[in-house]
Amino acid sequence: MRRTGTTRRGALTATGALALGAVLTGCGGDDEGAGGKKPARAATAKAEKALREKAVRDGALLLARYDLVAEAHPATAAGLVPLRAAVAEHGKALAPPRAKGEPKGDKAPPAPAGPVSADPKAAVRELAAAERRRADAHTEALLTAGPELARLLASVAAAAAAHAYLLTELAEETAV
Repeated sequence: MRRTGTTRRGALTATGALALGAVLTGCGGDDEGAGGKKPARAATAKAEKALREKAVRDGALLLARYDLVAEAHPATAAGLVPLRAAVAEHGKALAPPRAKGEPKGDKAPPAPAGPVSADPKAAVRELAAAERRRADAHTEALLTAGPELARLLASVAAAAAAHAYLLTELAEETAV
């Protein structure tokens, strides 16, 4: 004959099912119904957009700097072309997503401040220093970026550090 009523096994099963249901409910992705979560998400999105816009502006300045150095010192242009292309791709990847109906923001890149050094080695070293500053800025931005943007910024920061190294080597190889 089977025992009726609550058994230890039944109570543990029910408790486990309730706990699992609570955990799964807490892991849900819909924050709109939760109090206070929607404004926090909007603030995070706004901060992320500002980070992306700053990164794109800084990249546009660096691209213009690459162009000035290549124009002033044609002997360095061949070494600068692949690095410049990578910086352009980073700008595309970092660009904030556009909202529906938002016009495409293809503005002319701002002109970099200051003239290019007359010495090709010094000009390439200045580019290396700009890439180092870019790597440092992206690394610092990791602290406030969301997970997906942080991964992208880390990747771009690593690439900028590699560019700085390659530009330093190119400066050493450049004839005066």
